[in-house]
Order: sequence, then C-alpha cells, then structure tokens
Amino acid sequence: MKAKYSSSRLRFLNPRVLIGFALYAAGLVFAFAHMSSAAAEDNAAAELSVSVPAQATGMWTATGDLGTPRDYHTATLLPNDQVLVAGGERIYVGRLGYVFESKRSAQLYRPGIGRWQRIANMNHRHNGHTGTLLQNGKVLVTGGTPGGSAELYDPTTRTWTDTDSLGTTRWYHTATLLPNGQVLVAGGMTAVFRGPNETVATAELYDPATGVWTPTGSMTTPRAFHKATLLPNGQVLVTGYSDTAELYDPATGVWAATGSLATGRSWHTATLLPNGQVLVAGGTGSTYLASAELYDPATGIWAATGSMTTPRAFHTATLLPNGQVLVAGGYDGTDFLASSELYDQATGMWTATDNMAT
Repeated sequence: MKAKYSSSRLRFLNPRVLIGFALYAAGLVFAFAHMSSAAAEDNAAAELSVSVPAQATGMWTATGDLGTPRDYHTATLLPNDQVLVAGGERIYVGRLGYVFESKRSAQLYRPGIGRWQRIANMNHRHNGHTGTLLQNGKVLVTGGTPGGSAELYDPTTRTWTDTDSLGTTRWYHTATLLPNGQVLVAGGMTAVFRGPNETVATAELYDPATGVWTPTGSMTTPRAFHKATLLPNGQVLVTGYSDTAELYDPATGVWAATGSLATGRSWHTATLLPNGQVLVAGGTGSTYLASAELYDPATGIWAATGSMTTPRAFHTATLLPNGQVLVAGGYDGTDFLASSELYDQATGMWTATDNMAT
C-alpha cells in the first residue's frame, strides 16, 4: 500500500488509467482523462459517449481538451449539468527525478459548447481528495495531500471558501452525502506528503448548517482505496482494502461488520443497482481482477456474478438510465486500457462495447 511513492507508481502515467464520469440528464456519459506527464500533455483529451438509449450508437467521440494535465483529482456533476474538476496531481521531471505536485487549479466543463473553462484556484492544494455535491448546491472538497483542509465551491459565484478542517488529515478516503444532508468521511491514509502514511479507521461528519466536523464511530478496520455506497435504507456500505465489508448506521453512528467478499480488493468500483443490490467489480488483490460480486442488503450476503471480459483496476463504473452499468478504462497489470464494457443485471453478464479513442 506504499506504492504512492515507489518506482512502480510511475507506470501509471497514462491518460486513461484514472478517468472520471458524469451522467447527464439527457443520458450522455462524459468521461474525462487524467494526464500525468509532460510528455503526454498534448494528448489531454476528453471523450463523450452516447450509449444509453436502445437506439443510441454506443460510440465514443472526442470533446474539448482539459488543457491542464492532472490525476487523482475529483469530478462533480453540478445542478446546471456542468462538471467541476478540481485539484489532483501533476507529475513532471525535475533535476532529481520525477516530481509529484499537488494542484490548486479547477476547471468547469460546459456541455453546451463542449469546452473547458478555467475558474478560480482553490485556496489549498488537494490530491487524493474527495468532492461532494451538497444539498444546497455547493461542493465540499475534503482532505488530500498535503493536509486536512476543507473548502466549499459556490457555483453561483464560482468562488472557493474555507470551511472547518478535518479532525484527521487524510487522503484516499471516502465521502458520502447522507440523507440528512451531512457528509460522512471515512478511512484513508494520513496525508503526510513525505514520510510514512498510516491507514486509519476513523470517521467524521460534516454539517453544512454549521460548517463544523464532529467525530463519529470508527470503522471496524482501517481502510484506504476503498469504496462507500449509500444504500436505500440510509446506511452506508464500505468495501475494500481487504475482503471484509461493513455498514454505517447514521441513526446510531456505529459501524457493524457485514458479509465478507469472496475476494479481497482495492481500487475497485461499487455501484448501487436499481434493485437495491451493490455491484463490486474488478480492482487489485493478489492480482488484477476481472471478478465481480453482488451484495444483497436484505441478507447481508455477497454472491458471485459474471466476470468482466478484462481484468482491470483504477477504472470507473457508471449506472446508466437503462439499468446497465458502463465500466471503462483502467489498468490490467500489463497494459493501460481504452476498452469499456456493459453489465446487464438481468443476465449477470458483461458485454464489450466500443473502445475509447485513447
């Protein structure tokens, strides 16, 4: 779990290892690339897919370039259908080798014209952070190196404002908007820019009404590179970093273990399906995984479902309006992936669809 600063991490300098998705009301899936090296800056392209309705083409087409290379950033769909991309990391070659620089910059994607617009910088650098759309329309950005700062983006004024800092500095954590409007932040690694990073089990709640963080119950085990999924019953399912899973109950502030996955994994995806089950796909364990599993909240049990056509981690998964799940991009342990595939919950099967251009 220390690969963040190991030489092996430099293998992940590809424009499609980490991609972000936003699903518009019109059914368009927008995917934007990260770019991590100066050598790749000329190819910082984004893509647009029309693949949802039965009569759609299922093809990817290019849209406006990001212009600013970044990875480990966030992408948040705003109420006006614009997409806010914030922070992340720039990697470049310095005098002593590769330099990993956390970013303050932010951009808006405007779907009406297919272009990106540079907006005001954040007040702090954030990398490996989270971005959460609040019920009031603002976006809460939390954590990431090099500290535990938090700030709010106001789409009306396009400005950033500091809010209360996290009680624990962390990155590679999760942030989940709860039905009561509060935000649950859980796990991650202590955000030490240089030096050891400790994986934590602590969790805390942000109240937008007061702008204050308060501690809540800690998870049963430390986790990072995990996923958090809000269930229809208001509880939060957390998976990853091992084969265990657990549930957070906002009514009590307590975590409880639930059924374990058949295969431990990190850097996977977790998608809430229309039937209330949760689809976990891919990731890394002892190897790069193609396997997928379904969690049933009614029984607390995991069941195997069809495996993806390609092992992948660092990919994305998007629930489409027709109930299918689109998975795209990632890394299979050997190659960076431009492929994408669809999961059909009715059959439990995956089908390859059009490759991205990059």
